[in-house]
Formats: sequence, C-alpha cells, structure tokens
Amino acid sequence: MKGKVLSTCISEKKGTRKHPVPYVTLIEGHGILGDAHAASSRTHHWHRQISLLANESVDTMRKKGVELNAGDFAENILTEGLDLKALPIGTRLIIGETELEVTQIGKECHNDCEIRKLTGKCVMPTEGIFAIVIKGGIIRPGDTITTGE
Repeated sequence: MKGKVLSTCISEKKGTRKHPVPYVTLIEGHGILGDAHAASSRTHHWHRQISLLANESVDTMRKKGVELNAGDFAENILTEGLDLKALPIGTRLIIGETELEVTQIGKECHNDCEIRKLTGKCVMPTEGIFAIVIKGGIIRPGDTITTGE
C-alpha cells in the first residue's frame, strides 16, 4: 500500500487543534519534537506518540459543509491514498527516513474536545490511528508512505 503526507502538524497544548508546520522531527521512542502529545515509554500514553488521519476521512466532514483545515482534528500527519482505519495494529509505516508502528485505531474524545465543539462530530475516535516512532527522522508534506508489514 502506498500513500502520501499532505500536511504535518503540531500543537503545544493537549486538547487543541494542531497547526501546520513545514516538517516534523520524529524522535525514536518519544514522538514529535515540540508536540504536546510526544510521550516516552515512561508515560501513560506512550503508545500514542503520533496521530495520523486520512484526508478522505476529513472530506466526509467537509461534505457536510464544515470548513476544515489540516490539524483541525488534532492529527500530526494528514495523509492521502491510504485507508488508515483498515490497517491492523502492528503495521509498520515507512515515511521518508522514518518508521512508525501502528498501536491503536481510534480514541475516545474527551468531553471538552475543541474539535468536537468546532465540528459537532470528531472522526478521530473511529478513523484516526496512533503510532509509536521506531526510527526517527524528518517527515515533510509530499513524503511517500508505504506499509512495511
């Protein structure tokens, strides 16, 4: 399977929308440098170091008349061309020089979720995926994503 990175995003605070950046630096066993959701193996959420969401999932919300930008669902990486929610846990994703491992599909939204307030619904609980960093490096929009199962 093959897809591509449309956008890379970070946020400095949890529970908020992320904002696009020109690239993200992944640190093995930690997540994205400068992102509030980066977590080491010593923390409770170590298995959700990075979030990914398919632009195709965001498009389902856009069709309802909601204007949405990259990062609005608090995703770190917005993708195109991969059915992320269908990837099994344990799938390896090769993105540029980096390697991720899918650890979770979906996540319960918390009550004061800024994204749900903005859109009325959040696609992350059912269509977003989470991963840990196996091999660090830089990811940029336009990078190819392949599965290395």
